[in-house]
Amino acid sequence: MRPAPSRKAARLWQGSAVPVLTVILVIVALWYAAAVAMNWQGVSDAFARAGEQRSTSEIFLATLEQERPMLPAPHQILVELKKTVIDTPITSRRSLLFHAWVTLSSTLLGFALGSLLGIVLAVLIVHVKTLERSLMPWIISSQTIPILAIAPIIIVVLGSIGITGLFPKAIISAYLCFFPITISMVKGLTSPDLLQRDLMRTYSASSAQVFWKLRLPASLSYLFAGLKVAIAISLVGAIVGELPTGAQAGLGARLLAGSYYGQTIQIWAALFAAAALASILVAAVGLAERLVNRRMGVRSA
Repeated sequence: MRPAPSRKAARLWQGSAVPVLTVILVIVALWYAAAVAMNWQGVSDAFARAGEQRSTSEIFLATLEQERPMLPAPHQILVELKKTVIDTPITSRRSLLFHAWVTLSSTLLGFALGSLLGIVLAVLIVHVKTLERSLMPWIISSQTIPILAIAPIIIVVLGSIGITGLFPKAIISAYLCFFPITISMVKGLTSPDLLQRDLMRTYSASSAQVFWKLRLPASLSYLFAGLKVAIAISLVGAIVGELPTGAQAGLGARLLAGSYYGQTIQIWAALFAAAALASILVAAVGLAERLVNRRMGVRSA
């Protein structure tokens, strides 16, 4: 027997779809209200300078159709995304997919470098107590330096020795993303309690066996939590790395070009593209986590 419509509706309300949709609708409504409020004065002044008398409804509609609004309306951003993602060839420099690929390349390289550095540092810190006391304060202190201050230095220094293009941006991404991986991996490697480690010693397990059979499996959940944070930060680092270089390609370059020419719709479209790219990357790490857990026989809740 099929469930009654009322039961279907109750299940829908109990789930997350309707609450999420409600929040989205509220945000969109507030966004439209803010767009009208912020663009109203500019539209009114433009009509006044042109000597045109317009009604309130005409001014209202004009606030949502400005070419260079202070705050673009959601539908304007969607139109720009359609034009630059679907209607424009991917090989064109006007395509957001082209720019997203450039940024993604440096993001993935920086993420790989940062992950490798973070995991190696965590293993060393856990096994060498001297490094824990000497390295950990410096690792924490490294994140107190604003990335906007250090990014131009990295670009200039590497450029002076002939290293340009993808690698400097990847270094900035790696600088940002190694920290959460190091911290989460250290926490994961030290998560097995004393009884578990003593049990391994009663089996005459070597340090390598303790690492591979106890510490590493116990650290995977912590590691993937850090990787999800790191991949999103790595994307931020790649975009920031494109800003001081005056790059001609990449989402950062798209943001720069929009700010230079007052193309606020272009800026917001690039921001939405970056957010979508970050969501895809985090989802990919989550998928890898589920595959690893399934491989290890971990049952999902």
